[in-house]
Amino acid sequence: MRVVIAGAGLAGLSCAKYLVDKGHIPIVLEARDVLGGKIAAWKDEDGDWYETGLHIFFGAYPNMLQLFKELDIEDRLQWKSHSMIFNQPSEPGTYSRFDFPDIPAPANGVSAILSNNDMLSWNEKILFGLGLVPAMLRGQKYLDKCDTKSWTDWLKEHNIPERVNDEVFIAMSKALNFIGPDEISSTVLLTALNRFLQEKNGSKMAFLDGAPPERLCQPMVDYITARGGEVHLNSPLRQINLNEDSTVKSFTIASLNENEKKEITAEAYVSAMPVDLFKLIIPNQWKGIDAFSKLDGLNGVPVINIHLWFDKKLTDIDHLLFSRSPLLSVYADMSITCKEYEDPNRSMLELVFAPAKDWINRSDQDIVDATMEELKKLFPTHFMGDDKTNLRKYKVVKTPRSVYKAVPGCQEFRPSQKSPIKNFFLAGDYTMQKYLASMEGAVLSGKLCAESINKEYSKIPENVS
Repeated sequence: MRVVIAGAGLAGLSCAKYLVDKGHIPIVLEARDVLGGKIAAWKDEDGDWYETGLHIFFGAYPNMLQLFKELDIEDRLQWKSHSMIFNQPSEPGTYSRFDFPDIPAPANGVSAILSNNDMLSWNEKILFGLGLVPAMLRGQKYLDKCDTKSWTDWLKEHNIPERVNDEVFIAMSKALNFIGPDEISSTVLLTALNRFLQEKNGSKMAFLDGAPPERLCQPMVDYITARGGEVHLNSPLRQINLNEDSTVKSFTIASLNENEKKEITAEAYVSAMPVDLFKLIIPNQWKGIDAFSKLDGLNGVPVINIHLWFDKKLTDIDHLLFSRSPLLSVYADMSITCKEYEDPNRSMLELVFAPAKDWINRSDQDIVDATMEELKKLFPTHFMGDDKTNLRKYKVVKTPRSVYKAVPGCQEFRPSQKSPIKNFFLAGDYTMQKYLASMEGAVLSGKLCAESINKEYSKIPENVS
């Protein structure tokens, strides 16, 4: 059966991969000239890569890790020590670590928290630990129910000191959804903490060994095309054409120069586009349908990703770092953490600028200048004196609408992968799945979408264990 999929990000490619596994023929159409969607990357004039975002893989990503295994590319994940490392603004140039010992969960997580004496007092640790007990014992239903309040409100409700927010969760909320704890749904933080504490290696992190389009997306394309599927770049979806009964008749696809358009037909159709783009092309006949009208409650959050190449080494830490800066979220020295970007003598920092709503329309130079001022606080000895470190070049990648902004109440707006339209389906991290707005969520949504399509059209019912 032919299935046309609009979007070659992780959700669309994942959907196509699992469709070919079921014997279907997916036709993936990507608007841009690069694979990956929110994990896209490009080369500059010097041949150096710059990316849409700083992408971290966690041990608590079972569907992503299974995908790597099925593609036989597990060796492309560069696992780091099982730690979380935070800058110490009060002591510039120093770090505070949460190190997880090699013992079963949740004991390893509890040990990591209790052994860190730089950021939280014993009283704060105890109160925070007691607050987490319901999340660990009551499961996903409890986590979803907490979507009615922000993370800050949840902390107050459980009598957890505000300093816990200031010391740890401002940084974590910006890392997870690019917004602060006053805005983010408590479901997001609780889901992450639940996975980190319930699974031994849940919070263990890995970097991909190179640029995502080449090292992750291209193997997916090779897998799909080797089994009869197709993937086409420069093929933007311009219109969803309907039959009289409001089912999909065809997709209208534009050519690169927009002068030529063609219709593509199939038995089933999928939008794996970002929710903000999909909302722009929803047919008028569908706009009164609850599942589609609710999408107005989901809106992408602005994100800025910055790449700074220096003439000297700034750090020797092979890991993700939480900056605890008011302007920056997380960063890493990619010349250390990523094999393809390796440079033994010079650093390339990749940093996430968040929250970005007040900066997304500022010039690249303004953003870099502000970032450098923050770096001077993080690395105070490197940017002064006769032998100071100099910035060689930079790239700023702005995404005005990235992952959906996970504010309280938005869970009810997230649609199922199976839409109310019989032959139309949805994939994307904004669709309903427990891993929220993440790479894992995108992969899982694609897998669930493929399962929905196969179930809808399969003539032989699958065995359910």
